[in-house]
Amino acid sequence: MGRTGTAVLPLHYGNVPAWLSTRMAALGRVITEAIVLQYGRDEYLRRLAHPQWFQSFGAVMGMDWHSSGITTSVLGALKRGLAPVQWELGLHVCGGRGNRSRQTPAELTADSDRVGLDAPTLTRTSRLVAKIDSTAIQDGYDIYLHGFILADDGKWAIVQQGMNAERREARRYHWLAEGLTSFVEEPHAAIDGRPGAAAIVNLTDRRAAPARAAQVALVRAGPESVIRELARHPTIARPRREAVLELPFHHDVRPEDVVPGRLRSALIAAYERGPVDFTDLLLTPGVGARTVFALSLVAEVVHGAPARFTDPARYSLAHGGKDGHPYPVPLPVYDETIRVLKDAVARAKLGQTDKLAALRRLDTEARRLERRQLAG
Repeated sequence: MGRTGTAVLPLHYGNVPAWLSTRMAALGRVITEAIVLQYGRDEYLRRLAHPQWFQSFGAVMGMDWHSSGITTSVLGALKRGLAPVQWELGLHVCGGRGNRSRQTPAELTADSDRVGLDAPTLTRTSRLVAKIDSTAIQDGYDIYLHGFILADDGKWAIVQQGMNAERREARRYHWLAEGLTSFVEEPHAAIDGRPGAAAIVNLTDRRAAPARAAQVALVRAGPESVIRELARHPTIARPRREAVLELPFHHDVRPEDVVPGRLRSALIAAYERGPVDFTDLLLTPGVGARTVFALSLVAEVVHGAPARFTDPARYSLAHGGKDGHPYPVPLPVYDETIRVLKDAVARAKLGQTDKLAALRRLDTEARRLERRQLAG
C-alpha cells in the first residue's frame, strides 16, 4: 500500500496549552486502546495512515479542525499518552517535529532491539520514506515532521508533513507498510495538489522508470554528462489523481464544512440516548446528553469506516477547539469523555466488554438514523 494519501492544510503556528495537551494525551491513549482491543493493531495502523481519519482524530481531541497543527499535536499526544502502555499495546511512536525527527533512528533502534526486530532495516525505511517525499516527489513542500509508529511485529505507519511557507500551507503524507512492495515505484495511492500549483515531479510513477534509470546512468557516466543533460528539459511523470483532503483557511466551522445528515444523526442519537436511559446504555450514572453527544462522535472515530471522515469539521463539535472554534473546549465534558472511555477500556481488559459494546451501539444508532433520513 505504501503511501496511502495526502492532506493539504492551512499552515498554523503556535503551541497547544498545557491544559489541553495533557487531556489530548489521555484521550489519544484511551481511543487507541479501544481500537486495538476491538479491531487489533493492524487496523489502528491503517487508521493512522488514512488522512481524513487522522484529521478527524485530531479534531475530536480539541485541536483546530482544519489546521496543520493537528499533525504535530496528535503525534505528540500519542507519543506522550502511549509511552506508559507501549509495551502492553506493542505500539511505539518515534520521531516528531524538527530535532525530534532526527531522533527517529535512535528510538527505532532501542525499540527494535528490545523486541527483536531488524533495526537497520527500519531505520533505513524511515530515512527512505523521508527522502521519497522530499526528493523523489518534488511538490514544493519541505519535510519538517516525521512520525514513525512501529508495532512489535514489525508493521508500521509513517505520518510526515511538509511546509510551503510561500503558500502558507502544509501537506501531510501517510504511509503504511501493509502491502508495500516497492519504495521507488508507485508506493503510494497518488500525488495531488491544489489547482494552479506548480507541476509535481513524481519519479516514483511507474512511467518514470526510464527517468530513474537515466539518472543512475548519468551519475555513473561522470559530471560532464550530468552538466550536459541539465540543459535539457526534465522528464516529469504526470501523477495519478485521488480524492485528497483539502481544508479551507477560514477558522470558523461553517455549514458547508459539515455533512448535515451525519451531524443530525449524531445529535438525534445523543438526544434519544440522553440522561433518561444513559445508565442502561453505558452503565455510567450521571452522564448528561452533552457528554453523550461527544461520546457519539468519539465512538465513530473508534468504529467508523474511512468513507465517513470526509468532513473532519464535524468532530470539532465533540469538544470544541483550543482557539475557541467552533466553541471553547468545555473541560467538564472533555474530562467526562476521558473518564467514561477509560472505564470502558479498563473493564474490557478484564473481559467485561459491556461498556465498549455500549459505545458501539451509540455509533450504530447514529448510523441507523442517518440511513433512515437519507431514505426518507
